[in-house]
Amino acid sequence: MPQTLTIRTAPLPVTPAGIIVIYAGEGMPPRGAAADVWATTGLDFARVAAGAGFKGKQGQVLDIAAPNGLEARRLFVLGAGKIDPDKPATAAAWTDRGGSLAAKLLAANAETAAVLLDGHEAMPAAIAELAAGLRLRQYRFDKYKARKKDDESANSLTVTLHVPDPAAADAAIASRMSVAEGTILARDLINEPANVLGTVEFAERAAALGALGVGIEVLGEAELRALGMEAMLAVAQGSPRPPRLVVMRWTGGKPDVAPIAFVGKGVVFDTGGISIKPALNMEDMKGDMGGAAAVTGLMQALATRKAKVNAVGVIGLVENMPSGTAIRPGDIVRAASGVTIEIVNTDAEGRLVLADALWYTQEKLKPLAMVNLATLTGAIGVALGSEHAGLFSNNDEFAAKLLAAGLATGEKLWRMPMGPAYDKLIESRFADIKNSGGRPAGSITAAQFLARFVGNVPWAHLDIAGVALGSPSSETNAGWTSGFGVTLLDRLVRDNYEDK
Repeated sequence: MPQTLTIRTAPLPVTPAGIIVIYAGEGMPPRGAAADVWATTGLDFARVAAGAGFKGKQGQVLDIAAPNGLEARRLFVLGAGKIDPDKPATAAAWTDRGGSLAAKLLAANAETAAVLLDGHEAMPAAIAELAAGLRLRQYRFDKYKARKKDDESANSLTVTLHVPDPAAADAAIASRMSVAEGTILARDLINEPANVLGTVEFAERAAALGALGVGIEVLGEAELRALGMEAMLAVAQGSPRPPRLVVMRWTGGKPDVAPIAFVGKGVVFDTGGISIKPALNMEDMKGDMGGAAAVTGLMQALATRKAKVNAVGVIGLVENMPSGTAIRPGDIVRAASGVTIEIVNTDAEGRLVLADALWYTQEKLKPLAMVNLATLTGAIGVALGSEHAGLFSNNDEFAAKLLAAGLATGEKLWRMPMGPAYDKLIESRFADIKNSGGRPAGSITAAQFLARFVGNVPWAHLDIAGVALGSPSSETNAGWTSGFGVTLLDRLVRDNYEDK
């Protein structure tokens, strides 16, 4: 597997490479410059395609070994799907196209590839999405694996994109790749084992964004106690690892504009505490900080591309462990907002962390809107599977912006209901509320719990438990985690909050 990937652009026509790649739409032969490349082989395209069963569908490949007339060991004709001049392929489709291309180049153990992109769809934004798909599919988390001596995989892969306007494509790629690298950072954080990435280490990784111009503030246990954050501290008290609240500020917008805020649940490992989880698959709980990872990746992306927006990222970092000092079912704590919470299930800990983090964000940072991300409930996976994250919101307009961003990027959301009737399920006999309403409407009651701590700020809660961990293989992801949320929220910012 290549350790490095280099993507560069060059003008047309295509130049020699180990593999030359052209595209053909569904039911049609290669067109434009791609047709010229095919003509060099002297082959009848219709006859070859029919013999190979190639119809130009997305994901199909026609592989010609040692193509006559071309300085390449192989020629790939990739299916571009249906081409409609009046309805160009979406950004997500181009990202998938890049991922599909990467999969084929990696399987062929390619070292160099030249990809021809022309025609009405070869716009800089589309080319940038293809480049992002290449990078995302090439990603592997294998830092703890020893490289086998007999591994003959290429050490590097260089892909040259031959395009009509290389300068414009380079600018678009640089902007889009900053977001792809933010997704890669989120994946790296989620994939790290908990013995390596604890609360302190995660805070240090976030603080490293200071080199990009992100303002960093790290609150330790003393500061959290002074703020009255008993809910977050309660989760942390069973572990020797100290809690951290990290505030990341990017001020790329106008000085007088309030920031948009992103809040992430960062439970670096979740045993369930005294209400301990079953042993089966508990190792996956190293990823229970997927929300915090996405927020950190997003802040890196915004800073790298110098986004013209004011944004804050807030992540609450704790470890949930059973011990003699851990919270117990039946304990009552007072959140920073003053709300008292009866702990009926110590495995419903993420909402306790977010309760204080959300209160702090709306009370101290005064955002114009805020989104929180959390691998919060198994119930959301039961409801929506791994195709959509759950969206809960107190504001229809804000929810609509998020839904649109999800459709544009392929990181899809599905809005779930909220309402006063569900509050009855988290009423407590001994405190203001309890931290779990049981199995019925489990993801909804979790959202109702969080809504108590957001004030009047337009707010959305994204339950990403079904899409962030154990993600199904896709064109752009061949690993265990997708890094869901970075691309989605960057698009939300670009379309709605960035200075034009």
